[in-house]
Amino acid sequence: MCGTCGCGSEENGVKILAPSIKNEVHHHANKEHHSHSHDHSLGHGHHHSHDYGHHQHDHDHHHKTVLEVERDILQHNEIMAARNRGYFDAKNIFALNLVSSPGSGKTSILECTLKDLKDKIPFYVIEGDQQTVNDANRIAALDVPVLQINTGKGCHLESDMVHDAVKKLNIANDSVLMIENVGNLVCPSMFNLGEHKRVVIVSTTEGDDKPIKYPDMFHTSDVCIINKIDLAPYLDTSIEELKKNALKVNPNLIFFEVSATKGTGMEQWYRWLEEHVELIAQKQ
Repeated sequence: MCGTCGCGSEENGVKILAPSIKNEVHHHANKEHHSHSHDHSLGHGHHHSHDYGHHQHDHDHHHKTVLEVERDILQHNEIMAARNRGYFDAKNIFALNLVSSPGSGKTSILECTLKDLKDKIPFYVIEGDQQTVNDANRIAALDVPVLQINTGKGCHLESDMVHDAVKKLNIANDSVLMIENVGNLVCPSMFNLGEHKRVVIVSTTEGDDKPIKYPDMFHTSDVCIINKIDLAPYLDTSIEELKKNALKVNPNLIFFEVSATKGTGMEQWYRWLEEHVELIAQKQ
């Protein structure tokens, strides 16, 4: 259950795609009801009923219960995130958590990155969405191992979901794990997945005030990719103002200005990614 919005998912599903077998990918895309779906108890199954009567004592009691449940869930998530991080470090896996609002271009940036770097770096991908395997199919078409997590009513990934997914992906040592989170600038900011770096993606079409409207996400991120810069001349959006607002929230943010569809600015992002893969390797 999400402590911010109260969302819950009773049927979180995991779908595994075999990217090297195109027919199997097609099968999953067209017969989603025959997916490898499981009922996971990942902390989303809590239900609370509140009797908002005339007694202040009852209201206070129920309010206190909600706070305790939220704290317990976040504590469990941190424990599992630490376990994930230990696994990544032990196997020399560089893990990134890609977060954004819907439509910012996360999947397009991921596709472009994989196309250009997959011959240099072994990639694995976890795709998070409420429903469908659309994004996972796009990644599988690139012959990159990918696993889809459908969160149902949930609006974010949690560390135990990633833990289960990582075991199914069987990630090789000395590789990069890209976790594309559910499109949402609120709840995913609360949930550490065990990643090494959190990358927030924002597009020029969203305006330049996103960082101050959704400060928690930008505060908890390490990198900010500003996408769709090719559209900036046609929009009432100032990239410099966007960056200024982001730095008010997090003065340590690193920025990359890109257009995933045009390929503009992607080389700088690639250079950063390759440098950090090398840093991880040097620690072994």
